[in-house]
Amino acid sequence: MIDTPTHGGCGPTNPVDTVVRGACPHDCPDTCALLTTVHNGVALRVQGNPAHRHTDGALCTKVSRYTERSYHPERILQPLKRTGPKGSGQFAPVGWDEALDDIAARLKAIAARDPQAILPYSYAGTMGLVQSEGMAARFFHQLGASHLERTICAAAGGEGLVTTLGAKVGMKVEFFAEAQLIVIWGSNSIASNLHFWRLAQQAKRDGARLVCIDPRRSETADKCHEHIALRPGTDAALALALMHELITHDWLDHDYIAQHTLGWDALRERAQQWPPERAAEACGIPVQQITDLARAYGTTKPAAIRLNYGMQRVRGGGNAVRAIACLPALVGAWRHRAGGLLLSASGHFPVQRGALHRPDLLAGRQPRTINMITIGDDLLRDSSPAFGPKIEALIVYNSNPVAVAPESGQVVKGFEREDLFTVVLEHFQTDTADHADYILPATTQLEHWDVHASYGHTDVLLNRPAIEPLGQARSNTDIFRALAARLGFDDPCFSDSDETLCRTAFGDQVDFQTLLDQGFATLPLPDAPFAQGGFPTPSSRCTFFNAGLAAMGLDGLPDHLPNFETPGSSARYPLAMISPPARNFLNSSFVNVKSLRDIEGEPVLELHAADASARGIQSGQVVRVFNDRGEYVCKAEVSKRARPGVVNGLGIWWRKLGLAGTNVNQLTSQRLTDLGRGPVFYDCLVEVEPAASPT
Repeated sequence: MIDTPTHGGCGPTNPVDTVVRGACPHDCPDTCALLTTVHNGVALRVQGNPAHRHTDGALCTKVSRYTERSYHPERILQPLKRTGPKGSGQFAPVGWDEALDDIAARLKAIAARDPQAILPYSYAGTMGLVQSEGMAARFFHQLGASHLERTICAAAGGEGLVTTLGAKVGMKVEFFAEAQLIVIWGSNSIASNLHFWRLAQQAKRDGARLVCIDPRRSETADKCHEHIALRPGTDAALALALMHELITHDWLDHDYIAQHTLGWDALRERAQQWPPERAAEACGIPVQQITDLARAYGTTKPAAIRLNYGMQRVRGGGNAVRAIACLPALVGAWRHRAGGLLLSASGHFPVQRGALHRPDLLAGRQPRTINMITIGDDLLRDSSPAFGPKIEALIVYNSNPVAVAPESGQVVKGFEREDLFTVVLEHFQTDTADHADYILPATTQLEHWDVHASYGHTDVLLNRPAIEPLGQARSNTDIFRALAARLGFDDPCFSDSDETLCRTAFGDQVDFQTLLDQGFATLPLPDAPFAQGGFPTPSSRCTFFNAGLAAMGLDGLPDHLPNFETPGSSARYPLAMISPPARNFLNSSFVNVKSLRDIEGEPVLELHAADASARGIQSGQVVRVFNDRGEYVCKAEVSKRARPGVVNGLGIWWRKLGLAGTNVNQLTSQRLTDLGRGPVFYDCLVEVEPAASPT
């Protein structure tokens, strides 16, 4: 469980100090291995584990301050019961037994009418397989509650990969260091994928060319050889134009295409409809940038693409990932271990989800599914044959939907319903917790067991508790076990310990003793997994034309689908807005950590100088950003990071820490992507005008 350190690391270490191996729980591709130094039961510091090659001893600024989060003075350490109106944030302490008894009684009464009136709402507040859905899924399956369609981050891109490569799979991240061309597409890697960025920097030092494709001139774009600032939602147009040029100049690996792909003739015909001039007009970039990138990609070997999820948060996000995922097969990049593409590696992990989540507890019932993106509208729906029962109870864990879900004005209206029974498992009194009937204090990563897969590398990590739970905090698993007992759920699975759940997550597919001994275990995968084809598709080929999609009435080929809210389509709202994450926050986590919030300052909207000048806006001025869905007040920053016609609303601030009680999601819509039913956060038109400073 623990090691005695041989050196001080970040300072002098007392011989009685112990170091506990763990894993970062946050929604980030790096899934770092942690070392927590503990003295007399108190966690002194959290560091990266140098023995884990993907972490290599380094952590991001956020997680390196994890003790500040765990010991935060505003941490909720006892159950709280609402005493004021919904949203007022007025609570009084209550005992665990009283809280759990009341919650169980309320759920039991609702379930007696229709358990589908109960909805869980959770996402990636922890990425751990145990504290996310390990016991929670069992609880809600036994209850027969509505299913939640968890799509708020990566669903469109994930579906794009699955329909092309067969699963969420790709090249091994460590081999980006050997690539000669790296295309960083839709990612601010310095802020959101630090350990990949270190590999890219190594490749750059060894002579590789780095190209960043992103509407925003991010910190990563600053460090690349070239930045292609395309309009939001035009990535598929760019990918198809690259294919056009690969065909025109015969920069193709004909043997790889013939042996390991499906649907080439149809894709070739589609690509030939996208000459660089057409794509340049759609993307708002020079033709030369397209032809130069095509030449580099077609003639440089090995070439690697690092996709991230920003580019798929638009109407055509799934198709955009499909188009980009076709590119490596066209040039034979998969032949090389340093070639190919990586968006997510999560499909490589042999997670035993059936054993962990126990869907058999449904016993043949088929509850309805509610998409987490449309929670604002769905909480306001009455019972109907089409919708089913009105949502009467909401159990929120590992998420802060009032801040992070789109069209948050609607979300707030739903959460303010006095007849909605809401329970929130949390560390802090977030925007969502303010609307709870009960807040239950949850443990942080330093206080519980968990096991982690990754979507950025191919190691399994184990997290062991470094300290005892603070105050009266209890793990998510413990809370759901206690509720299950009160509801009379007697299946033995509800007695499984957290360590048992950790062992169940991978079964015999991963050696648990290795996890106990070193904190991580590497999956046995080939260095170049698709050098000889072998994609996890029905045909074992990279699928350009997907017959399954065609059978559903969708386009079997990838195509460019213009945004729902296309720039130039509205005179009232002429600016496109994207909302990339602020560098020192992770979704809405860490917003209340003062040292990190001090770095960020205040909520900011980045504008290009031309757009600011046309509106009489100067840096530091308070502005009103608005559309038909609502308005958001923040500070303007006239910046080279914004391209003309596009503003960048950095998120995700808690609403109550904003300048006027809202955040950027007041403006985003509840519409869904082409594939995967994901969100369209970056498919959003707005106008901006000077505003009086809030009083």
